[in-house]
Amino acid sequence: MKKTASLLLTLSILSTSFLLTNPASAATTRQNYAPIVLVHGFSGWGRDEMLGYKYWGGFTDIQEDLKNYNYTTYTAAVGPVSSNWERACELYAEIKGGTVDYGAAHAKKYGVSRYGRTYPGMFPQWGDVNPTTGKINKVNLVGHSMGGQTIRTLIQLLENGSPDEIASTPSDQLSPLFNGKKKSWVLSATSIATPHDGTTLTNGVEGIVPHAQQIIGTASSIGGLIGEPVYDFKLDQFGLKRQPGESFSSYSDRVYNSPIWTSTHDTAQWDLSPDGAKELNSWVKAQPDVYYFSWSTDDTFYNLLTGHQDPWADMNLPLQPLSFFLGSYTRNQTGHVVTGSSWWKNDGVVNTISMNGPKLGSTDSIVTYNGTPQIGKWNSMGTLPYDHLQAVGVGIYDMRDWYRNLATQLGSLPQ
Repeated sequence: MKKTASLLLTLSILSTSFLLTNPASAATTRQNYAPIVLVHGFSGWGRDEMLGYKYWGGFTDIQEDLKNYNYTTYTAAVGPVSSNWERACELYAEIKGGTVDYGAAHAKKYGVSRYGRTYPGMFPQWGDVNPTTGKINKVNLVGHSMGGQTIRTLIQLLENGSPDEIASTPSDQLSPLFNGKKKSWVLSATSIATPHDGTTLTNGVEGIVPHAQQIIGTASSIGGLIGEPVYDFKLDQFGLKRQPGESFSSYSDRVYNSPIWTSTHDTAQWDLSPDGAKELNSWVKAQPDVYYFSWSTDDTFYNLLTGHQDPWADMNLPLQPLSFFLGSYTRNQTGHVVTGSSWWKNDGVVNTISMNGPKLGSTDSIVTYNGTPQIGKWNSMGTLPYDHLQAVGVGIYDMRDWYRNLATQLGSLPQ
């Protein structure tokens, strides 16, 4: 009953905003045709992986639905367990086209290869002047979970570059992503269930590393059954590239047993922790020419008997043990971010308090959305009664209508 009431309340709130109003109304008149780029979170996958089961939509297909709704949409596939820096570099190359350049300074610092894969480009004209409108071709970035951190990192690099890379690299060898020549190429950034301040799941026995290795083991098993790989770990920069003739089982074993899970901060394990998120927030800032939106999720209730937050029965079963942990975990250890009961509300993967925008170590401004988006600030759109996977259509809810409404909102932004 409470779950239903929460859903009805959320829908009521949304109905007063221009997300769910008639797209033909004045508030939602189409003002831009910037493509939407969907960026997956930790352990996510590309459209051609996982036997066609979509990260964005599950058995449905949010990308194709939005395209049919007249919104050009692309789905990115970046490193599922890589750091936000490396994921941002990959996202840049995927959208614009070219070879991934992780940066000379970054490669030296973390002992990884400087260059990665080469992409044809989803939207090669990105950043060019549109001959019809006379304006820069921009994109609307939408990130789920860690994808929200990744798109923030990409925007920071586009607009401000990297002083370390500039100092370490001859100008004729420097990636345009790092050169500091302000590139106002992003119209908006939308985060959905993003751990802007990290997730305490990284501190649990069933935390990020075991979860990643479980995914690897599952992918390996499926691949072995059908004789083909179903999941791309995209860890070439660490030398963890599948070799010619190597079985998928052997490849996944090398990834599973790699020391990267505990020996470096250049992975998702660090960036997703509250301490790592605080470090990321100290240099990744909201830019004054970008619209930022944050959607939070919470699929728990307060248990009067235990005093903790417990998952609702509709939460995806694999997430429920994680939710119980998140709903009762505290940490008060010198040298680390303190987390108490205010962190207990969660969606099975991320603490709800972490989702409305970066706060730890951040100077970003977070405002409650009132129907008129404020540029350069995080417009907090409220909390949806879904778990972490349901927010992208994996589970019992069909989210296509919700994403159409999101596309309508983004399309109404002035450029």
